[in-house]
Amino acid sequence: MCIVGIITRKSKSEEGHNTNIIYTNIAKAIYINGAIPIGIILNEDYKKIIDFCDGIIFQGGDTIEQYDLDALSYIYDKDKPVLGICLGMQLMGLLFDGELKKVNNHKKSLDYAHVVYIDKYSKLYDIFKNNYLKVNSRHNDALKKTKLNISAISSDNIIEGIEAKDKKFFIGVQWHPEDMIYDESSNKIFKYFIEELKKY
Repeated sequence: MCIVGIITRKSKSEEGHNTNIIYTNIAKAIYINGAIPIGIILNEDYKKIIDFCDGIIFQGGDTIEQYDLDALSYIYDKDKPVLGICLGMQLMGLLFDGELKKVNNHKKSLDYAHVVYIDKYSKLYDIFKNNYLKVNSRHNDALKKTKLNISAISSDNIIEGIEAKDKKFFIGVQWHPEDMIYDESSNKIFKYFIEELKKY
């Protein structure tokens, strides 16, 4: 079985202790698609753990840390498959001369908050086999620009998907497909990601 490393996020326990977490739905999405999820804490040994994994996922979150960008740069240089989700996508964009901006209408509780339009010449299109997709939306920031290929946008021109076409798998999405894996379309990105890992 392939091993997928999930870059953990700092958090606090109910008692106030420092913890590092992975989101349950991301771990579930990996497991039901035939791979093993493990959490990666970005400490001094993180490169050894990343090298051990077949692919990496950068989760959503609230805080951008320099060590996230350092790890992402290492992964990019190694050409290890990586999927970025929400803040994870924003990190990918920032690594390549990106900038963020505030948005005030993209944090919604609906499962199907809006439609994203997918570039038919992108790897994202190869995954979904469609030029649009209904997605959820839970973010207050968005990429203003990046040197990565923009593969999906919303109807109000917010960047919703990015990728590096010259890498095995270097794709970021602004929405949270892990929270809608009951929807066959949303699950496709995890299924495709893990099938790609099996090739290398």
